[in-house]
Amino acid sequence: MTTADPATTPSPDSRPLRRLVLISLAMVAVPIFPLLLLGLAFEDRVESWMTGASLSPEARFGVIVGLLAGDILLPIPSSAVTTWGGGVLGLAGATAASTLGMTLGAVLGFGLSRLLGDRFVSRRSDAGDRERTALLVGRYGPVALVVTRPLPILAEACVLVVGTTGLTWRRFLPPVLVSNILVSATYAAAGAYFRNHNAFAPAIILSGMIPLLAALVARKWLPRQVAQLRDQKESPETPPLIPPA
Repeated sequence: MTTADPATTPSPDSRPLRRLVLISLAMVAVPIFPLLLLGLAFEDRVESWMTGASLSPEARFGVIVGLLAGDILLPIPSSAVTTWGGGVLGLAGATAASTLGMTLGAVLGFGLSRLLGDRFVSRRSDAGDRERTALLVGRYGPVALVVTRPLPILAEACVLVVGTTGLTWRRFLPPVLVSNILVSATYAAAGAYFRNHNAFAPAIILSGMIPLLAALVARKWLPRQVAQLRDQKESPETPPLIPPA
C-alpha cells in the first residue's frame, strides 16, 4: 500500500485559489486559441466580444453587478471584471457598477453567515483561511475587512468570518463600502486607460493575475503572522490593540 507524499499532495487550503487560477487562465485562453486556430481575420470578432459591442450600456452595467454580487459564492475574478467594466463603461460607470456588485456580494455573504453560522462558513471557505482571517479580525477588528478586500479568497473568507463574530451591520458596512469604492475605482481606471491605449486585453489578463499572485504571497506570509497573533492572544500580558465595542 502506497502513501501520498505530503510534499506533492495539494493542500485543501490551496484548492479555491487553484480554481481561481484556472478560471483566470481560461480567460486568457478564450481570446488566444480562436486567433491561433482561425487566423487574424477572427480578431475583429474577438475585439467586439471583449468590448461588449453587442451589449447596451445598461446590460454591461447589469453584467458587472451580477458577476460581482455572485463573487462571494462563486470563484469570479472580480478585478478582471472591473477592469473590463472600466473599458466598456468608463471610470464612473464601472466604479459604480463594481462597487454596487461587490457590496451586494459582501452583504449577501455577511448576512448568510450571521443567519446560518459556522456550518455555512465552513462549507464556503477552507479551515486555513478561516483561521488566518479570524485571528486578524480578532486582533484588528473591521480593519481586517479593508486589508483583505483586494485579495482573492481571503476577502470572501474575511466577510464570512466576521459574520459569525457578532459584528454589527453598522460596523461592517462602512469599511466594506470604502474599500469597495477604492478597489473598484483603481481597476476601473486601469480598464479605461488601457482601452484608450490599445492594451485592453493584456490589462484584463494582468488585473486578474496580479491579485492572485498577491494572494499567494499573503498565504505564505499570513501563517507566520497568525502564529504570532496566536501567541499574543494566549499571553495574558498582551493588551488588545482595539478595545471591544
